[in-house]
Amino acid sequence: MHDHSQCDHHRPASYSTAFAVGVTLNTLFVIVEIGFGVMTKSLSLLADAGHNVGDVLGLLMAWGAAYLATRPPTPRRTYGYRRSSILASLGNSALLLVAVGAIAWEAIQRLSEPVKVPGGAVMAVAAVGIFVNGGTALMFVRGRKDDLNIEGAYLHMLTDAIVAFGVVIAGWAIRETGAMWIDPVSSLVIVVLISMGSWKLLSRSFNLAIDAVPQGVDPAAVRKFLESLPGVEGVSDLHIWAMSTTETALTAHLVMPSGCEDEFVPNLAHELIHEFSIVHTTIQIDRDFGVCTLAI
Repeated sequence: MHDHSQCDHHRPASYSTAFAVGVTLNTLFVIVEIGFGVMTKSLSLLADAGHNVGDVLGLLMAWGAAYLATRPPTPRRTYGYRRSSILASLGNSALLLVAVGAIAWEAIQRLSEPVKVPGGAVMAVAAVGIFVNGGTALMFVRGRKDDLNIEGAYLHMLTDAIVAFGVVIAGWAIRETGAMWIDPVSSLVIVVLISMGSWKLLSRSFNLAIDAVPQGVDPAAVRKFLESLPGVEGVSDLHIWAMSTTETALTAHLVMPSGCEDEFVPNLAHELIHEFSIVHTTIQIDRDFGVCTLAI
């Protein structure tokens, strides 16, 4: 028996406007950063521009996935395109890690061969980045707790704002001291900051991609809840996984020798939504225990 009548109340909010504004502003800023980075030979600006290119691509992937997640199921794609939001988060984090690897390699090379960089120009361009990235992050701040896909966009933009602030500090230090090694060193700091956030996002996205129990759901608590239901003598074949970055599904066999009333499954589905935010529930009532090699 299956129930997901409450699913429509848990559809992710639309962030199309935020994505459109974020992509436009960041694309324009990338063009400006690359131009000034090439003219001033600033690795800090080029490193940040490279990261922002990844963020534009990431925003586009997240935007596309958010749209696909709203598409209805088909006879062949019975869950629709919900999982695309998980794949976007996974691809987004992997893309960032590849980008920071390239930045780190160039920065290490420049430590031995510093290039003269005008600190004032670096500060001016990076200061614009604080407002562009910070403003974009604010547009995603409300949805970050409920959607890993939106959280990825938010973290990238917030990280960029922080990194841009760091570039401003680096530009000031170069202008005041004339020490050219500050540019590659600040780039390595950028790499560390980006890597920390990207690795966390990659780990969470990978877990969802392999159907691990979502981070916000305690499987032991779910099992205990099911076992405590009146008439239930055991729980088998319990599986909990993410259909998307916002929707969690559950299947389970409940051992009920005396059977159950017609309203048992709909009421249980309703309780699972409110207790654990599990919106897609499939329950099978068994008279005795079955065996499943994939059961938890």
